[in-house]
Amino acid sequence: MKDITFHPVGVIHSSFKKTERMPIQPAAAAGSKGRIEIFREYADGLKDIEGFSHIILLYHFHQAAGFRLEVKPFLDEKYHGVFATRAPQRPNPIGLSIVKLVGRTGNILEIENVDILDGTPLLDIKPFVPEFDAIGEISIGWLANSKRKIIHSVSDGRFNSNFKTEDDDKPEI
Repeated sequence: MKDITFHPVGVIHSSFKKTERMPIQPAAAAGSKGRIEIFREYADGLKDIEGFSHIILLYHFHQAAGFRLEVKPFLDEKYHGVFATRAPQRPNPIGLSIVKLVGRTGNILEIENVDILDGTPLLDIKPFVPEFDAIGEISIGWLANSKRKIIHSVSDGRFNSNFKTEDDDKPEI
């Protein structure tokens, strides 16, 4: 298979300059404001986005170092396969967040409920459409016992390259 190359369409700005103490999901980031600067050459792609209350952001975890196939996520003390988590240390460090779209001025989008590090490269934007994106009956696996913890959970930096814990014995790849 050929390598796949992506190019940022913009940059996400937030008040989070470090991963430590940053909300770990938009549900834990209620009210945190940010903005997206879409690069001028992609600004025409924003036409009609104002009609959506929420947007899906796909971005590059540019501060994640390496990856692990098993990680200890923020909401559990057990290791899980990386594909059963939203941890940033992934084979392809792509993040996804659904944020509230507050407004647009030219190539700048004002957003809320931001759980993203300042300066994060934006790969794509898609409108959130409940009829497309919300699914009725679901199962959330190991998170069923942890989902209520999200509101009070913030990053402790465990996915930074220099963060190590005593029980962190899973090899980085």
